[in-house]
Amino acid sequence: MELTTAQRERAVGVLIGQACGDALGVPYEFGSPPADGRPAMKGGGLGPFAPGEWSDDTQMALCIAEVAATGGDLTTREGLDAVASRFEEWMRGGPADVGIHTERVLGRARRLDGSPSTRLREASRAVHEETDRSAGNGALMRTAPVALAYLDDAAAAARVARAIAELTHVDPRAGDSCVLWTDLIRQAVLTGEWRVDLELIPEERREYWAGLVDAALSGEPADFASNGNTMQAFQAALASVMVARAASGEAVRAGLTAAVMAGHDTDTVAAIAGGLIGGTHGVGAIPAEWVAEINGWPGYRARDLIGLALAIVAGGAAQGS
Repeated sequence: MELTTAQRERAVGVLIGQACGDALGVPYEFGSPPADGRPAMKGGGLGPFAPGEWSDDTQMALCIAEVAATGGDLTTREGLDAVASRFEEWMRGGPADVGIHTERVLGRARRLDGSPSTRLREASRAVHEETDRSAGNGALMRTAPVALAYLDDAAAAARVARAIAELTHVDPRAGDSCVLWTDLIRQAVLTGEWRVDLELIPEERREYWAGLVDAALSGEPADFASNGNTMQAFQAALASVMVARAASGEAVRAGLTAAVMAGHDTDTVAAIAGGLIGGTHGVGAIPAEWVAEINGWPGYRARDLIGLALAIVAGGAAQGS
């Protein structure tokens, strides 16, 4: 599949948009949004983050992106093992901010035998059985690179999105949110437009998700302030995307500002929204001062994310051929 220049710019916009949303939300995570309504990439937050530095949302997404950029097939056990192994390597590095559920799963997996993906799935199921709480937004926040790897294969993108979600979050609603969001990004990169395709998730949960989607499309990001779970994070992010769609100018700035101003898990909601907003409007629509400022693990800046995105779509085109 040969991509047009516009499609490549939108593909790059996915990773850059996610990182910008993440860094923009970092200073306000579980705190108060800026009183003047103008969030800034000033660092701080829940860790010693530098100005413009992204957090675990983009860090974990980059674990997936790095594997996808090699052209490896994420539908295979080898591909999932590579992603799981990168998650574990990232965790061993002592990230400044990591979700409680994800930290618990990765910690338990270290004590198990088997391949990396087998150990993570086993740990994920065990933690879910203990807590009955695995519908956090930690899988949704990292799913964007999957869309770039399978742009022309909606079914494969859905399978991979769910499989990677289940490495840490076995609640089917977490998998559903990743499937739906991955597909929205995939559509956006290809066409600049998107619609929610509920046919991608099991029939028994389609009505449930239809209600969530309808509320998000007609609501405001702040309506979904309990966005630590994957359902309301999805809704808050989708409502932010709608703000960007309705903006008369500077759509990316408008959408990501709305995501941060919604409050609570600001970096995660803005990271999720940023992947789709960037994938819809393209990297050229992202404020240049934001692009110049972003940085983070593993020592990347914007130029590295650009290279990763282009490598993924080149490899993804080969996978789908």
